[in-house]
Amino acid sequence: MAPIVLPITRRYVVAKRAFDLIVSLLMLPVVAPLLLACAVAIWLDSPGPITYAQERTGRHGHPFRMYKFRTMVRNADEMKEQLRHLSIVPPPDFKIPNDPRITRVGQFLRQTSLDELPQILNVLRGEMSLVGPRPTSFLPATYELWHTERLEVPPGITGLWQIKGRNAATFDERLRYDIQYIDQMSLWFDVWIMVQTVRSVFKRMGA
Repeated sequence: MAPIVLPITRRYVVAKRAFDLIVSLLMLPVVAPLLLACAVAIWLDSPGPITYAQERTGRHGHPFRMYKFRTMVRNADEMKEQLRHLSIVPPPDFKIPNDPRITRVGQFLRQTSLDELPQILNVLRGEMSLVGPRPTSFLPATYELWHTERLEVPPGITGLWQIKGRNAATFDERLRYDIQYIDQMSLWFDVWIMVQTVRSVFKRMGA
């Protein structure tokens, strides 16, 4: 299945970038205390750096370093290979139930999606958008041809699969949500996804 060439206009690209910048800057006064609180909690909970930077695949396959709050023990990457046989999802994804690498504070940060807050820096730098396909940690060479459509737009902090399938979705299912987003994308759709993301986070907190 060949990727679709998208009729993305320059006007829309400029409008989406302006939307990302304006909303991110307006959020900073609210987000700053949360960033500080999360940083202190991580520092008190376990040894290691407060933030975690990982190379991800961005628009057109260009790599960039995506920032998150650290939610795992500092040697989590080394432990991953030892635990790979326990993964319950097909490669290239990796997920194990009750992952022993996740810290106590990290579990809360993941549940509330607060671990994603440092990605506002990626948005301000133009590497990400507020809404879009979530960037993968594996190279475009591992993609099937129909997967590459998701690389036509900037990756996002949140996206359609975050509110539809979350972590229960397989990679191919997430790709279908990404393509659905790309086919329907507009600034109003971005606003709707952001509102639904907040609702989804509060539902998980109250579960």
